[in-house]
Amino acid sequence: MALPFHAAILLAMRLDRGPGRSAADAAHPGFVLRDETKAVGIDFVHRRATFDAKIANIEPHVAAVGASVSVTDFDGDGWPDLYFTNSATGAPNALYHNRGDGTFEEVAASAGVADLNRAGEGASMGAVWGDVDNDGREDLLVYRYGYLSLFRNVDGRHFEDVTERAGLHRWINSNGAIWLDYDRDGLLDLYVTAYFRGDIDLSHLATTRIMHNSFEYATNGGKNLLFHNLGGGKFEDVTDRMGVGSTRWTLAAASADFNGDGWPDIYLANDYGPEELYLNDRGRGFTLAKAGLDAESKSGMAVALGDAFNRGRIDAFVTNISERGYIFQNNNLRVNEMARGGRFRNVAEGALADAGWAWGAQFGDFNNDGANELFVANGFISADRDRSYWYAMSKIAGANSRLFEDAATWPAFGNASLSGYEPSRVYLNRGVAGWVDVAGKVGATDLYDGRAVALADLANRGAVDVIVANQNQPAVVYRDIPDSANHWIALKLVGTRSNRSAIGAEVVLQSGDLVQRRVVDGGSGFASQNDRRLHFGLGTREWVDRVVIQWPSGARQIVSRPAIDRFVTITEPER
Repeated sequence: MALPFHAAILLAMRLDRGPGRSAADAAHPGFVLRDETKAVGIDFVHRRATFDAKIANIEPHVAAVGASVSVTDFDGDGWPDLYFTNSATGAPNALYHNRGDGTFEEVAASAGVADLNRAGEGASMGAVWGDVDNDGREDLLVYRYGYLSLFRNVDGRHFEDVTERAGLHRWINSNGAIWLDYDRDGLLDLYVTAYFRGDIDLSHLATTRIMHNSFEYATNGGKNLLFHNLGGGKFEDVTDRMGVGSTRWTLAAASADFNGDGWPDIYLANDYGPEELYLNDRGRGFTLAKAGLDAESKSGMAVALGDAFNRGRIDAFVTNISERGYIFQNNNLRVNEMARGGRFRNVAEGALADAGWAWGAQFGDFNNDGANELFVANGFISADRDRSYWYAMSKIAGANSRLFEDAATWPAFGNASLSGYEPSRVYLNRGVAGWVDVAGKVGATDLYDGRAVALADLANRGAVDVIVANQNQPAVVYRDIPDSANHWIALKLVGTRSNRSAIGAEVVLQSGDLVQRRVVDGGSGFASQNDRRLHFGLGTREWVDRVVIQWPSGARQIVSRPAIDRFVTITEPER
C-alpha cells in the first residue's frame, strides 16, 4: 500500500535528518556474514514429520514446517545457547551448549529435552524460553502438532517435564508460541498459536477435510490459546475470557506495547488471511483492532519487531509469498502510527516487498551503524528442479472451497518443487533511500529451505550473528563480521517486580541524534526466539546519553551514560 503524498514527505524528512540514513550502500554494506556452522560445531539436520497415508498426496506441503531455533542461556554462564526442534518420529531435538571458546557441544539427551518426538505425542514445531517461576533459570516450552510440553530448568543442566501439573497438557496443532506478561503481575503468561484444528491428529486422520476454507479470508483454523500464569507452577486457560481465540490459521505471533499505553499487545501473522492486532485493555481483556491491517489479505508467515527507521517506535515486518507469473503477496513493513492515528501503515516497496516465498525474518544492526538491517529466510519445497507444483497450486486456488478444504482433492506433489532453491535476503537499511538486498555481497548464499531465523551475539564480541533452521536440511550459522570500528552496546535486563526474564521490557536509547527502541521479546519471527540481550549499534558515536527502560511492571528507569562497547547488566529497582 503506498503512502499518501503528505505522509510520505513527512516520513522522508524524518528519515533524512535522522540516524536512519545509513552511510552504507550496496557496494559497501559494512559487514559480511560468514558460514561458520561446522567451525562452531553445529551439525543439526532437521527431519520433517510423516503423517497419515490418507494425505500422502499433499504431505510435502502439510509437513513443510517444524525447523525452529531459539536462543537462551540455560546454564547462566553468560554465553547464549541454541535449541533446535526436529519433527520426524524418533528424531531428537538438539540443545547446543556454548562452551565460550567459539564452539558448541550438544547436550539435549543429558539435559532431558531430546526425545520429544514420540508416537502419540505429536511432532515438534518449535520452542520458546522464559523463566516461568522467576527462580533465575530459563524454562522451556515446546509446541507441536500435538501436545504442549513444559520443562522446568532444575539446576542449569537438567530439565523436568512439568506439563501435567502446570495444566498445559493440551493438544494444539501449533506453529508458534510467545511468552508475555499480559496482566503485569510479574509472572510470564503463555500465548500459543494454532494452525490445524484441535480435533485433528495428522498421524491418525478421521477425515481429509482438514485444509483452509479460503485462500484469502480463512477462519477455520485451530483456535489460539492464552494461558494465565497463576504462580506455583500452575496455568489457567483464559482464552475466551480475554478474547484472543483467533481461528485464522496463525503462523506467528509477537508482543509489544504498540499503542504506548503501557500494556503488552499481541500481533498475529495469519496464513490465508489478514494480520490481526489484539490491543490489551489494562490486563482485563483484549480488543481486536482494525489498525489498517484488514485491507490486505495475505499469507502472513512471520512477525519481526524492530524500530525500522529510528523513530523510537516498534514497527512490524510481516513476510508473505510471491512467485512471478502466479502470485504477488508482498511483504509488509508496517510503520507504527498507533499513538497518533490508531493504525499501522505499510511502506514496503521494491526489493523489500518481494522476497519470494519468505519465512522467518529478524531486524538486526549487522554493521553497527545505528540502523537496523533485515535478514529474511526463503524457500518452500526444494525437490526436482525441472518439476514445479505452481500450476497445480493455481488450479487448486481457483477451485471451489468445498474442493480445496479436502486434502484428498489436491493434485499429488510427487517430487515437484514449490518455490524451492531460493536464496535468503539481507536487506540493507539506507533510510530514505530505501532497502537493498545485499545477501550475495555479504555471503548469505545458501539455497536451503529456510524457516526460523534467530539473532544472537554467540561470541559476546558486539556483533549480531544469524542462526537459520532449515526445513529437512542442515542448520546454518552465519558469523557477523562488521568491517569498521563502529561502537555498540548490549543490555541484559533482569526483572525484580517484573518477570525475571524481563520479557516485555522496552528500551529507548539516546545518543546525540540517534534514537532507537528495542523490546525484550518472548518469541518473534517464525518459530524462533532471539538472544534477549538487546544490541544497539552506535556508529561513530562515542557515548550513550541515556537509556530509558519501561519495565513490564510499569516502572520507568533511566540510566545515564552507560559504558559502551560492552555488555551492561541492568536490574530493575525493587521500589
